[in-house]
This record gives sequence, C-alpha cells and structure tokens, in this order.
Amino acid sequence: MQQAELLHGLSPHDAEELLKIGTRMTLKRGTVLFELGSPADSVYIVTQSRLSLTLPMMVRGREENVLIEERQTGQALGWSALIPPNRFTLTASAPFGAEVLRIPREVLAGHLTARPEVGYIVMRNVAEIVGQRLQVFQAMWLREMQRVVELSAAREASA
Repeated sequence: MQQAELLHGLSPHDAEELLKIGTRMTLKRGTVLFELGSPADSVYIVTQSRLSLTLPMMVRGREENVLIEERQTGQALGWSALIPPNRFTLTASAPFGAEVLRIPREVLAGHLTARPEVGYIVMRNVAEIVGQRLQVFQAMWLREMQRVVELSAAREASA
C-alpha cells in the first residue's frame, strides 16, 4: 500500500508497526461503514477504491445523503475516533465496493501512548485532515451565504 496520509512523516518501520495493528475489511458495493452520530470506535485507511462521506439533509421535502467528499486509496477517515466526543460527523459508504484497514481506537490509542513520537506525528496528520474538512465546509458555507445575499439583493431590487 502507498504511504497513507495518516502515516506521513513516520519512518517505514514505525508506519509498518502501526499498520500491523489494523485489520483489513472488504466492503461490498453500497455498504455503509459508519453513520453520522454513531460511536466512533475505529479509524480507517482506504486501501482500495474510494468511500463517500455524506451528510443527510432535507432537500425539497425529503431526506437525501448529500456528498461532502470522497476518500480514496491512502486516505484516512473516521478521525472522530481520536477526538472526543468520539461520534462520527458524517456517514461513510462504499458506492462501488472498497477495501479498508480498520484500526480500533483503543488499540491505536495504546500504541500512540506507548510511542509518543509516533503519536505526535499521527495526531499532526489527523489535525491536517480535520483542517481539510473544515475548508470543505467553509467553502460550502460561503457558497450558501453568497446565494442568500444574492437572493436578498434581487428581492430588494425588485421591491
């Protein structure tokens, strides 16, 4: 597997040791890996294909899962397992089937506590992933605010 974003900056030995604590899972097409609000007990690394991260929203009177982002081979998801209150913030599914490496939170936390230099690097990588998600949501929010401002200006112009 190519170097996963969660492992950037680790020595090959440290990365290999961390990967050993994970378990490979094969997800069939359409499998939901985790749901928004459910307890986050594992971190995942995509080892093959991609997963969709969605947010349920009301669209024209019905609930739809709106795509927020996709995570591809080498990318991590489920970082909520490492950050209290340990609840998933989106729903993850495998639209085409996928393979992931599942790393249980308690095992990972024990590994990172025993190896603080590894823990620092991994948590720095988690912070970068969280920062990327924040940028996605900020862009979405800005687009929505722009739409609201334009609608308001159009109403004022026609009044």
